[in-house]
Formats: sequence, structure tokens, C-alpha cells
Amino acid sequence: MTSVITGDIIGSRQQESQHWVDDLKKILASLGKTPSQWEVYRGDEFQIEVSNPEDALLAAILVKAHLRAIKSDARMSIGFGNKTHNAKRISESNGSAFINSGELFETLKKQKVNLALRTGDLDFDEKLNLMLQLALTFMDSWLVQSAEFVAVAIENPTLSQEELGQQLGINQAAVSRRQKRAQFDLVMNLDRYFRKQIKQYSAS
Repeated sequence: MTSVITGDIIGSRQQESQHWVDDLKKILASLGKTPSQWEVYRGDEFQIEVSNPEDALLAAILVKAHLRAIKSDARMSIGFGNKTHNAKRISESNGSAFINSGELFETLKKQKVNLALRTGDLDFDEKLNLMLQLALTFMDSWLVQSAEFVAVAIENPTLSQEELGQQLGINQAAVSRRQKRAQFDLVMNLDRYFRKQIKQYSAS
């Protein structure tokens, strides 16, 4: 089983500068090699394969945090399933993970939802998507400082608050405030729950 994130930048055509394209490529570069594992196409759309499905949600949250830190955001669907055709470019690969991700992505705008997932198991998807929607009530409104904190904290999971503060150029008290404001502990609890569920799902 693999996982595929399909996304686009929200309101990209209203943004005068195109600097977010370079920023997006920089963000995606940390998640693998282009064009086999990720690609940006049609200007503002992108696709990423996260080969360990347990990492998929955190990868999507990391992309979101990086974008919110530059006052942008993305709409993303995560599809789970197999990969039946492995092409040189991810946009030409195929399998149920790609179909689930692509079909779900087409519906997000209508649903006014910025992050959702699909395995094809309706009960499983309904339960996790409800949790994601609840988390989006605060993730969709992360301000720059909160989003910066989330990105750095996800990328450096072993650092203490003090060490995170050094990375961000702030003191420990400010780190603690940002962590609270971003509801970061809740985000990590959601990720842990998601990992457990997707592990059981792929084993079944």
C-alpha cells in the first residue's frame, strides 16, 4: 500500500507574485525526488507520493504549515491504495492510491474542505475525515508564527522547547505560547491516532 497527496494552492491566481511556486518546490524537495516522487504541474497543482502511508498525514500537515508560514495555503486530498504502474513522472503513475486521491481532490472545492483522505473503506474514511475537519477548524487559521513553529517542530521531533527556540530565534516561554496557540499537541495526538488506524487498516 502507498499514499498519494494531490493538492493545489488556494487563491493562487489572486496572488500577484509567483514566489510561492519556488517556495512550494523547496517544501516538496524535503519529501523526495522530483519528478518520480513529486511534481508541480499546471502552475499551482502538485502531487506527492508518500510511500509509507503512516507518514502521509504528517507530510500534508507539514506542507500546510510551511505554506501558512508564507501566508498561503493548500487544498489537499490523501489517497491510499496500490500502485500498479510506476512511471518516471508521478503524474503518469497509476493505481488505486492515485485514483482515490484524484477523485477525492475533485470534490474538495465543492465541499469547502481543505484536507481529506480516502481509502475506499467508507466507515474508516468517515471517521478520520470527521477528525480532520475538526482539526482544520484551527489549522486553517494558523497565523505565520504558529505555522512556522509547527513546521520546525515537525521537522525536528527530538528538539526540546529550548532548542526549538534557538531555531526560531525566540525564548522558551515564546515557544510554549506558540505551541499552545497552534494546538500542536492536539495535532500530534491526531497524527498518532491516524498512524495506528492506517497501520491496522493496511494489515487487514
